[in-house]
Amino acid sequence: MALFVLLHSSTDELLRPPPAAPASPPAAVTDPQPPTPGELLARRRLVVPVAGTPPAKLQDSFGARRGMGRKHEAIDIMAPWGTPVLAADDGRVEKITSNRGGGLTIYQVDASGRFVYYYAHLAGYAEGLKEGQPVRRGDVIGYVGATGNASRNAPHLHFAVLLLTTQKRWWGGEAINPYPALAQSAAVTTARR
Repeated sequence: MALFVLLHSSTDELLRPPPAAPASPPAAVTDPQPPTPGELLARRRLVVPVAGTPPAKLQDSFGARRGMGRKHEAIDIMAPWGTPVLAADDGRVEKITSNRGGGLTIYQVDASGRFVYYYAHLAGYAEGLKEGQPVRRGDVIGYVGATGNASRNAPHLHFAVLLLTTQKRWWGGEAINPYPALAQSAAVTTARR
């Protein structure tokens, strides 16, 4: 009879499911990091703002040292004088002005109201361009030149992007390097007038 009990006890253990593994603690839920200003800019799918310029021809001059300890907070896109300058994104023309540094300039606010695009050293503006005018990505807004403090023998577009602050002033904001967003864009080879 003792043998039967032993056998019965062993069979019972064989039929019993193994004990459950201790539950692991739940994974910590982390909030995803908000996108950086550069990532937000890349989502805008900018076009290279100089007609016929492929992204591969761009050079990243953002952050380069300038005279009097200044940093270059834009990129320069070299092109022949008079080459059409294109709206890099959908939005509206915020300000058309001229100043000693940038020469003939255009400030454009993007459709989301987050970014300002600054186009400088222009030879001229597109016919009929006016402040408040809506523009679409690829529209001609001006022409490459060398006005302001640009070297006369090096016509180019000085292109800057500013992330607007809460005050939403077109002349202020945090400078963002446009090169990464432009380098991944598809070049517009024909301008829309």
